[in-house]
Amino acid sequence: MKLSPTAHKWVRGLVDYGGLVVFLLGFFYNTKIVGLASREALVEATWWLVGGSALALVVGLVFERRIAPFPLISGGAALLFGGLTLFFHDVRFVKMKPTVMNSLFGVVLLGGLILRKNPLKMLLGDAVKMPEEGWRKLTLNYGLFFLALAAVNEVVWRTQPDDIWVVFRFPGLLILSVLFSFAQVPLMMKYAKTDEPPPPHVE
Repeated sequence: MKLSPTAHKWVRGLVDYGGLVVFLLGFFYNTKIVGLASREALVEATWWLVGGSALALVVGLVFERRIAPFPLISGGAALLFGGLTLFFHDVRFVKMKPTVMNSLFGVVLLGGLILRKNPLKMLLGDAVKMPEEGWRKLTLNYGLFFLALAAVNEVVWRTQPDDIWVVFRFPGLLILSVLFSFAQVPLMMKYAKTDEPPPPHVE
């Protein structure tokens, strides 16, 4: 189905953040309107998260004929951890999902550097042009950032009330990610101006 650029942005936003938006709304609806205790509200909101994530994936598949890797991984993880939360009636699963996923992303990126691979470059493809040194620094920064997000999530959900954690989960983590991405722009611009050195000439 052919979409206009504006419609494509709306669909992309729904696929990326639909599940998290309804999770946020579900939690505060159940605490402020229904009057549930925060733990029960989190369980109820997890139903919203699972349903919203599943619907977002279906919408992406219908309108885009494909699901991009990150929304697929994120949506699949939401279904998995949400399902565990509902099955065991234990909100620790949904709270630990950002820890597990960000740790996984960080380990993959840093592990790729150790193995002299570059998952970030493979993921972005031709969207960003930089020499290998620039990719290594950017990958290192993002790998450490994901691990930091995992650590911060652990601190927040273990020490703060549920309503604070829910807002930290969304939009807090998104805001931190956007700010960090903007902070990487100077590095990308610096290396984007530098071409790869030409291969040595062989007679």
